[in-house]
Amino acid sequence: MERKLVLRGMLAGAIAGVAAFVFARIFAEPQIQAAIDYENGRDAAQQALDKASGLPTVIPGMEIFSRAVQADVGIGTGIVVVGIAMGLLYSVAYAFCLGRVGRLRPRTLAMLTALGGFLGTYLVPFIKYPANPPAIGHPDTIGQRGNLYLAMVACSLLLLVGATVLGRRLQPRLGTWNATLVAGTSYVVGIGVVMTLLPQLGELPANVSTYGHHATETPLPLTDAKGTIVYPGFPADILFSFRLYSAAAQLILWTTLGLIYAPMAERLLTPQPPRATAATPREPNPVGAP
Repeated sequence: MERKLVLRGMLAGAIAGVAAFVFARIFAEPQIQAAIDYENGRDAAQQALDKASGLPTVIPGMEIFSRAVQADVGIGTGIVVVGIAMGLLYSVAYAFCLGRVGRLRPRTLAMLTALGGFLGTYLVPFIKYPANPPAIGHPDTIGQRGNLYLAMVACSLLLLVGATVLGRRLQPRLGTWNATLVAGTSYVVGIGVVMTLLPQLGELPANVSTYGHHATETPLPLTDAKGTIVYPGFPADILFSFRLYSAAAQLILWTTLGLIYAPMAERLLTPQPPRATAATPREPNPVGAP
């Protein structure tokens, strides 16, 4: 049974990944291209400043894959693979919740599990460490940023599981509504503490030593030795649009995953009533028989 649930989850995840890719290709990809154009323009301005100051300049290397390949094959493959991985984790979580979170219909549990996956793995970590397009983020902090984001996801999932267990145990004494409120409040408080303890990306040591104290790694205006702005900071409109479309793509992925998986799980788990068999017609007695 568990194997069938997992296989269906991976299939639903692949379909959800395709749906998310179509959305991202139409809406998010132009924002990525705009961010890359900004980065190229800023690099050119930085090279001009370095050359004017007598500093060595770095010649950018050739791209291994063209932008067309990256925008279509690269992003498409990445999102579909992520969808399959999320479908695998989602179906495992679903199988674990069966019979442990109350008497819920398989379809209802599937949608609630998808909602929990979206909140726990993406939306809550996104509040602390939102998605950034190219040109935002410094090479020296890639490892730290990745570790902090994974820590945020892990804490979010652990607290979500803990809140679910707490609500389940409080339900007999407080009732479903009150137990849900207590469990939800405990999750919000716990995740708030985690967000407070984890550092802002702009406060990482490499950023502070180079750029000073800032909340994020969003590039500031590029200035020359006299303080004159020679290239603007990263456009806020591009940053907002990219983050909005990234969140929307994840919402599409998890919603599609839940909607596709729910009927498959219900058909698998709900016993089918036995089909009525037609009565076998009685053979007529032979001629002359009593």
